[in-house]
Amino acid sequence: MPNDHHGHHHHGADLDLGDKRVALAVAVNFLLTLVQIVAGVISGSLALIADAIHNLSDALSLVIAFFARRIGKRPADPQMTFGYGRAEVVAALINYTTLIVVAFYLTAEGVQRLFNPAEVEGWIVVVIAAVALVIDTVTALLIMRFSKDSVNMRAAFLHNVADALGSVAVIVGGTLILLYDWRLVDPIVTLLIAGYILWHSWQGVVPVIRILMLGAPEDTDLDLVLAGLRGIDGVKGIHHLHVWRMQEHETALESHVVLDGRVAAEVVKRDVKRLLRDQFSIVHAVLELETAGETCDDARLIGH
Repeated sequence: MPNDHHGHHHHGADLDLGDKRVALAVAVNFLLTLVQIVAGVISGSLALIADAIHNLSDALSLVIAFFARRIGKRPADPQMTFGYGRAEVVAALINYTTLIVVAFYLTAEGVQRLFNPAEVEGWIVVVIAAVALVIDTVTALLIMRFSKDSVNMRAAFLHNVADALGSVAVIVGGTLILLYDWRLVDPIVTLLIAGYILWHSWQGVVPVIRILMLGAPEDTDLDLVLAGLRGIDGVKGIHHLHVWRMQEHETALESHVVLDGRVAAEVVKRDVKRLLRDQFSIVHAVLELETAGETCDDARLIGH
C-alpha cells in the first residue's frame, strides 16, 4: 500500500526554554498554594481555600504539562510507531478533567456555605488574594507563548488564567466583607469561580476528546476534500475515507482510490497527494489504489 509520511518537527531551543519556564511556574505555584491554604484556614475564608485548591491544581497541571512536553519530544520507535506527540493531548485531557472535578467540589462547598455562612477575615483574604493574582499573572505570562501551539500548554495556561480571575473575584469579595460585613459574598464568589472553571474546561476538553477519538479536524471540510479528490484526472471513485489528527498539528488521511484507467497510477497518486498537501495541509496520506474491476464490495464512502 502506497504510503507517504512527513515528520512534524519542533525547534529544540524553544522546547528547552519552554521546559525551564514551566519548571519555574511549578515552583512558584506550589509555594503560593501553601501560603493560600494557611491564610484561608486562619481567616476562615472558603473562597481563599477554594482559590488555593484551584492553584494546587494549577501546579499539578504544570507538572503534567512539563512531563508531557518531555515525553512528546521522543521520536517514533518500534513500540510507538507514530511517536509520542499525543502525550501532550493525554496530558491536556487529564488537566481539563481535574478542573471539572475541582469545579464540582467547589460548587458543593459553596452551596453548603450559603446556608451556613462563616466568619471571614477580610483583610487577610484581600492581601493573600492580591499576592496570588500577581503570581498567577506572572505564571500565565511565562507559558503564554507556548500555549498558542500546544493543547497541553493551553490547558495549563487556562488553569492559571482562571486562577487569576478567581483571585480578582476573591479580592472583590473580601473588600465587600470589609465594607459591609456581607459574609454571604464568600460562598457566592466561590460559586462564581466554580462556574467559570467549569465553563472554560468544557470549552477546552471537547477538541481534546475529538483528537483522541480520531475525529476529523474541525478545520477540515470533508465535502471539499472529496470534491477535490473526485476532480482529479484518473479518479473514478473514493471510498473507505478516514481523516484524523495523528498529533495536534498533523492531519492524516487514508482512503481507497478507484482508478478509471485513463491516467497512470503513479500520476494519480502524485496528484492526489499534491492536492491534499497544497489545499488541505494533509501531509500524511495512505492510499490504496484500485482498478474498476477490483473495487471493494459494499464499500462505504466514510469508514470501513
